[in-house]
Amino acid sequence: MSAEAADREAATSSRPCTPPQTCWFEFLLEESLLEKHLRKPCPDPAPVQLIVQFLEQASKPSINEQNQVQPPADNKRNRILKLLALKVAAHLKWDLDTLEKSLSVPVLNMLLNELLCISKVPPGTKHVDMDLSTLPPTTTMAILLYNRWAIRTIVQSSFPIRQVKPGPPQLSVMNQIQQEKELTENILKVLKEQAADSILVLEAALKLNKDLYVHTMRTLDLLAMEPGMVNGETESLTAGLIIKTEEMQCQVCYDLGAVYFQQGSTNSAVYENAREKFFRTKELLSQIGSLSLHCSIDEKRLAGYCQACDVLAPSDNTSQQSTPYSQIHICMRSGNYQEVINIFLEDNLTLSLPVQFRQSVLRELYQKAQQGNEALDEICFKVSACNTVRDILEGRTISVQFNQLFLRPNKEKIDFLLEVCSKSINLEQASDTLKGNMAAFLKNLCLGLDDLQFVFMISSHELFITLLKDDEQKLLIEQMRKRSPRVNLCTKPVTSFYDIPASASVNIGQLEHQLILSVDPWRIRQILIELHGMTSERQFWTVSSKWEVPGVYSSVILGIKDGLTRDLVYILMAKGLHCSIVKDFAHAKQLFAACLELVTEFSPKLRQVMLNEMLLLDIHTHEAGPGQSGERPPSDLISRVRGYLEMRLPDIPLRQVVAEECVAFMLNWRENEYLTLQVPSFLLQSNPYVKLGQLLAATCKELPGPKESTRTAKDLWEVVVQICSISSQHKRGNDGRISLIKQRESTLGIMYRSELLSFIKKLRENFVNEITAEHISIWPSSIPNLQSVDFEAVAVTVKELVRYALTINSSNHSWLIIQADIYFATNQYSAALHYYLQAGAVCSDFFNKAVPPDVYTDQVIKRMIKCCSSLNCHTQVAILCQFLREVDYKTAFKSLQEQNSYDAMDSYYDYIWDVTILEYLTYLHHKRGETDKRQIVIKAIGQTELNMSNPEEVLQLAAQRRKKKFLQAMAKLYF
Repeated sequence: MSAEAADREAATSSRPCTPPQTCWFEFLLEESLLEKHLRKPCPDPAPVQLIVQFLEQASKPSINEQNQVQPPADNKRNRILKLLALKVAAHLKWDLDTLEKSLSVPVLNMLLNELLCISKVPPGTKHVDMDLSTLPPTTTMAILLYNRWAIRTIVQSSFPIRQVKPGPPQLSVMNQIQQEKELTENILKVLKEQAADSILVLEAALKLNKDLYVHTMRTLDLLAMEPGMVNGETESLTAGLIIKTEEMQCQVCYDLGAVYFQQGSTNSAVYENAREKFFRTKELLSQIGSLSLHCSIDEKRLAGYCQACDVLAPSDNTSQQSTPYSQIHICMRSGNYQEVINIFLEDNLTLSLPVQFRQSVLRELYQKAQQGNEALDEICFKVSACNTVRDILEGRTISVQFNQLFLRPNKEKIDFLLEVCSKSINLEQASDTLKGNMAAFLKNLCLGLDDLQFVFMISSHELFITLLKDDEQKLLIEQMRKRSPRVNLCTKPVTSFYDIPASASVNIGQLEHQLILSVDPWRIRQILIELHGMTSERQFWTVSSKWEVPGVYSSVILGIKDGLTRDLVYILMAKGLHCSIVKDFAHAKQLFAACLELVTEFSPKLRQVMLNEMLLLDIHTHEAGPGQSGERPPSDLISRVRGYLEMRLPDIPLRQVVAEECVAFMLNWRENEYLTLQVPSFLLQSNPYVKLGQLLAATCKELPGPKESTRTAKDLWEVVVQICSISSQHKRGNDGRISLIKQRESTLGIMYRSELLSFIKKLRENFVNEITAEHISIWPSSIPNLQSVDFEAVAVTVKELVRYALTINSSNHSWLIIQADIYFATNQYSAALHYYLQAGAVCSDFFNKAVPPDVYTDQVIKRMIKCCSSLNCHTQVAILCQFLREVDYKTAFKSLQEQNSYDAMDSYYDYIWDVTILEYLTYLHHKRGETDKRQIVIKAIGQTELNMSNPEEVLQLAAQRRKKKFLQAMAKLYF
């Protein structure tokens, strides 16, 4: 060993094993000791902490020489940090359970986006539009990981979250928490918007019949090398960690089942899908075994899901052998509550139903009773009595809820309780423990009653006499007789529903539960009065994490000094907004009206806020009700919308969505006269939605004559071009790709692109039909400053616009052609053909009439030819060459020479009407010695209607008939 090498070894051995806490990531980065660190039995910091720190360091904004904040620099250090984060995740084998438990939504979103980037997912292409079977295995696996995480995150966000009790307020910490919350909400919003796409991607994955591979630390290292050094291994179909097909399908089925189950709460038919996926998961799990390294399924949770699906979506087998769960579910839906009580009584003997399930049934009944159904009070007591006796038999304490319901005992309640006790224990077979528990309950029940009449009812019952010895009975009765006279509880006034022998914390918890459930403004006020009477230290507007008020409003509301008023205003508004979102407009109106009445007394600012929200609510109510059938809104609603748009009150917090909805409302109901001529000029300068609405209204108003509408169309064009322009202060992202819809702020446009898309999606069918793609001639034919336009953003915007337009009017051939062109431009030829054919079908009665020449132009036909050629359907290419105004013989002959054709070849010959092409086919088959196919061609040529001596009308009719049959055959193939 040389002296220099010896010095290096000595220096290495003398380094500390664990670097200083403040610079550990720098240590790992510079010394390349990550793998050594991860191999430690208990590495400190833990792997998930490494991921967070690596990504935080890589995403830190940079400061330029002018002290301006810039996006994170795309330098070697940041690229290495991102790579290290991916390698740590690879060390964890990309286990989403582990990553989700320890990483926040924004961090995990960043990590998986980096995985998509390094796995070469094509930028700007939606995952749902990609054919997974043709992608490299690691790319497919990256897409599956991302979309699995997307739907898992959506499902997880639907679960209630217990809020952590806040510590002493620290401004920096609160700001950081608020920023992370807002970022998480934005990500969730996008994930929910694209949930349907993620589900389609995962459904497509279940059709794959090949093993997949996920990146390991080695493959990630190889990808980080120079491009020329990695051509072999990383592009191989077996590079990385193998994921068996069964393991992948098992995990995907489970995740799909969970999201379908979550969607079932609003669409019960989806429970069938959930049931199918969960039972398929069970089958696959039994095949691969529970010791799989890459398939992490909570089998207890899976069993619970399957059990729930048996109840909510019973199959033919389960309907024949009905379970107690399904029986109770059917009874609850039909209102047969007596049968529920009978099932609970039987279960008190068998002890088969979980206690939590029985409690959930009682909670559901209790909620219905609290909503005004007084007839359920008795049912609630009976179900609670059944549950209480079950608890007693199993040694649990009596619930507070039973004490509430038994607060005023009467003869009927005592009789039923004794009946439950008698039917819940088999004295011949019961153990001494069960008998002892029941005897203690009856004894304590007697001691807790003040009315001796009820005591003697219990003490004279057969069960009481059997379970308690004579000495115990006599002693108890003597104790009761010696009692001093007490006031009968039946005549004692109850000041509050919660006036029960329980601790203050139990009372507060019960009241908070009622506060969350109630949508009655008066009841909410009463609960808050009681809560504030118990404690003055709590802020009850924080009880539920689902109560959300826009930031522009919350700052004003939380500035109210009186705690009770602050809680009441916040909760009324939050509940009203939630009811509006779920289209419970009646309750939303009650809540908003109560809030308006309250704030009118002390805050003109909040009064105007409530008037604005009630206007938005009335718009939604009309659009969801009479507006669906085309009934025009009342004139006073239109006047209120105008009044809002023209409002010039200073310091009033305004929500962007209100202005957006108001302008969309005016456009949808043809208030073009107001938007083009009557709208005040100051409004055009201050409200971008009014400006955009005016331009849309003016352009549509003048559409019949392109010459007259050129000026307004040009103004609208310039506004939209500015919205899609690149801001000079911002750069394109480092990775150069669009993840979902990546926003890029621009100072040139009157609004952001996301706001433009959001606004357009609020326009109804009758307006969208007017702004179809048929009026190409009115738009400018060139863009002066071409370099400033962000064409990727334009592409994404057009894709979203066309997708929305087709949901509004799926039979508009212009939109269908544009959708086909989009697929054509992204090399998705099969999908492009689908939409080209659909465009022709909708305007020709499924090709029973001739497709108009302005729909199937030569340009469209040439693109269809290109699609067929790329799909190796060469006979179809030759047939389509006849559709051109001048038959393209060169392309037709060249395609027919191809022997590797994926279409039916000779079965398409009946669709050829051009004799020259048929004669060429005769020559070609003769040259190849294909006698049978040559005879088919000769038979086709010999048809009398193709005789060139026929009149032109006969030849045209023959061509039209073959066009029709060919296009219908193509439609059946691609639809």
